[in-house]
Amino acid sequence: MRRAKITIVGAGNVGATCAHWCAAAELGDIVLLDIPQAEDMPKGKALDLMQASPIMGFDSAISGTTSYADTANSDVVVITAGIARKPGMSRDDLLGTNAKIVGSVAEQVKQTSPNAIIIVVSNPLDAMVQRVLQVTGFPSNRVIGQAGVLDTARYRTFLAMELGVSIEDISALLMGGHGDTMVPMPSCTSVGGIPILQLLDAKRLEEIVDRTRKGGAEIVGLLKTGSAYYAPAAATTQMVEAIVRDKKRLIPCAAYCDKEYGVGGFYVGVPVILGSDGVEKIVELTLTTQEQADFKKSVDAVQELVEAMGKLVNA
Repeated sequence: MRRAKITIVGAGNVGATCAHWCAAAELGDIVLLDIPQAEDMPKGKALDLMQASPIMGFDSAISGTTSYADTANSDVVVITAGIARKPGMSRDDLLGTNAKIVGSVAEQVKQTSPNAIIIVVSNPLDAMVQRVLQVTGFPSNRVIGQAGVLDTARYRTFLAMELGVSIEDISALLMGGHGDTMVPMPSCTSVGGIPILQLLDAKRLEEIVDRTRKGGAEIVGLLKTGSAYYAPAAATTQMVEAIVRDKKRLIPCAAYCDKEYGVGGFYVGVPVILGSDGVEKIVELTLTTQEQADFKKSVDAVQELVEAMGKLVNA
């Protein structure tokens, strides 16, 4: 059986760190691609990672390139390409520039890896994954946005810090758009099986949720010259693993909903079964009245973002 071929488009911090995590987990052979102007940079990062393999004991082959020809027939393509946020910028501020970059990448992937499953990481996430679907014309189950795994990880981290418990004991779920309107699901949050509202009062939980919503901006503000990459790359790697190892993970992803949750043809964060066919099922939950209201608000924000992107790319 051949190894999976995993292409990561964008050899910056997120892309290179994703390559690192994927190689360490031996998920497949990895191609790290960047724009021609990057010259030999992706080759240098790939070689550096390969030289770590004898020390860390992994056998993944890693190559760097600026040519899409080297990515041909990839099983999974991760798109991290685009400009990163700077202090004071929202994810939405990236809309016009990244729509053009991601659209160009999608066109190349469509030609070179027509059977790939695509994971989009570029921001603003919910619009960028919609753009990839539009350009590639791939079945929607094979175009997925990474956001829910990251947002939930931040939520779980802050809850563990607050309660002084192991991160392993916290089970949580966030839905909706990747941004300030993301929707916490207290009904799906527990610690060692104990419902979260038995351990935290509602006011303190909302403060933690608010920090989660602003988790990326908090890191941008601290770094000052870049944005988060360790956790986004780790979240992406978990999705890659679910696909190449057919894990059937039940995790939140930005998935295309054309009727689920009453959403009419947009990508939004929902719980899915993720396996070798990509999104194999969208899991529909019974939401509380408050969760329904919050989710609708988030979906409306995503729709506005997608419509704004449409005006920009067609201008």
